[in-house]
Amino acid sequence: MTFVAKPRVHHPRLPVNEIGLTRRHYEGAVSTLCAGCGHDSVSAAVVQACAELSLPPHKFAKVSGIGCSSKTPSYFLDKSHGFNSVHGRMPSVATGASLANRELYCIGVSGDGDTASIGLGQFAHIVRRRINMLYLIDNNGTYGLTKGQFSATNDKGSTSKKGAPNLYEPIDVVSMALQLGASFVARSFSGDKSQLVPLIKAGLLHHGFAFIDVISPCVAFNNHEGSTKSYDYVRAHSETVTVTDYVGPAQEITADYEPGTTEDVRMPDGSVLRLHKLDTSYDPRDRVEALHYVQQRHAEGEVVTGLLYVDPEAADCHEILDTVQRPLNALNEVDLCPGSAALDTINASLR
Repeated sequence: MTFVAKPRVHHPRLPVNEIGLTRRHYEGAVSTLCAGCGHDSVSAAVVQACAELSLPPHKFAKVSGIGCSSKTPSYFLDKSHGFNSVHGRMPSVATGASLANRELYCIGVSGDGDTASIGLGQFAHIVRRRINMLYLIDNNGTYGLTKGQFSATNDKGSTSKKGAPNLYEPIDVVSMALQLGASFVARSFSGDKSQLVPLIKAGLLHHGFAFIDVISPCVAFNNHEGSTKSYDYVRAHSETVTVTDYVGPAQEITADYEPGTTEDVRMPDGSVLRLHKLDTSYDPRDRVEALHYVQQRHAEGEVVTGLLYVDPEAADCHEILDTVQRPLNALNEVDLCPGSAALDTINASLR
């Protein structure tokens, strides 16, 4: 059984967002993943982020590949457009969806096997092309659907549930994304909702390719002592490089305080945001430093989380290709067949 409809019964006084929807309007079917699976926490974070941003559910396109992670789009945004593709080919479908309709918020969900093994080439090129989307990897370091084989992101020396060690170096998808030109790169932990939800919000509204690697433990096959993707290991070895939150567009709020100090700032909704200014040595706008820091901490056995890199001036694929402003399904015959005069103009420009 892979699909269980969720009852529509809910508390009559559930809070509503700016467009009059409750959190339930952003949910999907009942999860059929193992109880305690980190992937369900990622789905819940997507639901919360979209609801708090007040984004219309029908304005989303969600795409996935094959694997436990690729089942999760069924568990959020059931009123959106969706496509479950073949193994490792989600980036091709996401590219087509994004280019066909630039008005949609595109979410791609993949796993460490789906992205870092059979889909590695596709992943490399969707980063290079700067497709305007949020790409989530539910990274558990194992093939859960086929009973616990090591995936390409599993750390060398990490052991399987039966005690066999992994003999190969891991592929670090965060380092790859930085090297290939992603303009928004982050890593988080499925058990850290306070960090993951703001990162998803920022990724959804980022202009360009946003990538989040989420360490998401597999409770069935990779949550034991000796695994570097278990709940206990990540909690013990996690280092947050940036304390991030997402604040939507509103009247400008300014704050001026010294590094290493804390400042309370009142937000437009009446809440208070407590800001702590980190040491100035880490700059999330420095791609080279981000790559160096991730690899340095990995060599020391640490899992770096938070917003690792962002390019606020990034261009996306639509700007690079100078595509039409309207969705392709909204173009009429005159737009698609402008006549011989337009063809003559194009030919003349090529001479």
